[in-house]
Amino acid sequence: MKIAAIQMRSGLDPDANLAALEPMLAEAAAAGAQYALTPEVTMIFPENREQLAKVAAPFEGHPQLRLVGELARQYGMHIHIGSLAVPLEDGRFANRSVLFGPDGGIAATYDKIHLFDATIAGLNAYRESATYAGGEAAVTAPLGDFTLGMSICYDMRFPKLYNSLANAGANLIAVPAAFTVPTGQAHWHVLLRARAIETGSYVIAAAQGGQHANGRATYGHSLLIDPWGRIIAELDHDEPGLLVADIDASLVADARERIPALANARNFAVPGTLRP
Repeated sequence: MKIAAIQMRSGLDPDANLAALEPMLAEAAAAGAQYALTPEVTMIFPENREQLAKVAAPFEGHPQLRLVGELARQYGMHIHIGSLAVPLEDGRFANRSVLFGPDGGIAATYDKIHLFDATIAGLNAYRESATYAGGEAAVTAPLGDFTLGMSICYDMRFPKLYNSLANAGANLIAVPAAFTVPTGQAHWHVLLRARAIETGSYVIAAAQGGQHANGRATYGHSLLIDPWGRIIAELDHDEPGLLVADIDASLVADARERIPALANARNFAVPGTLRP
């Protein structure tokens, strides 16, 4: 199966972002890709919650998603929008990943589970949960000879999710992302390779890259990783671009046979803290 990762530099205009995406989807289709993944925050990369609220469209009848569905049908391929913001009743948003099937219909959706809430000495507190509501369920979806496991960006720091996806049958795991430059330099490659090795799965990671209109800079370096943890394709920069590579389900079976970590895993108890 041939798959594609699309690297973008999304801005503040959903129509402009879709216009930038369309030729790369056409290129992926022309290269024979049966599945294409875009980054996190594909449709708009906002500066703040107020800016997001002005342009985020309801999920039902979403204008850009409708056009993506038409492209999926036109090309006869799976198109996976890494994520977009979907307004919720409580005033927050879901960070939602949307998979279209070759018929143009929505095959699966996943709301990002893990949200980045942190207070770092000397810096302002960051509360992703003030803008977004975390999802409650892991999601897999059939994809030809593969089963796709869905995740988004910060999720990659939580191995339990990936273990759960693999045990549910996933052997190709999608990680659309918008990693910052410092964390990307430090952790991007090692975390993604670890998730592939731990689960014996292919990992496809489509990234945002470069300096965005919202003032943020993202790392880029979209990757395709095989079940042995080898990088089989990489955009070694932060410019928009396309990766296309072949994947083989038999390599998943081989990796899991050689290192049967999923089969060997056991439940265990953690004793309480011992008092002196």
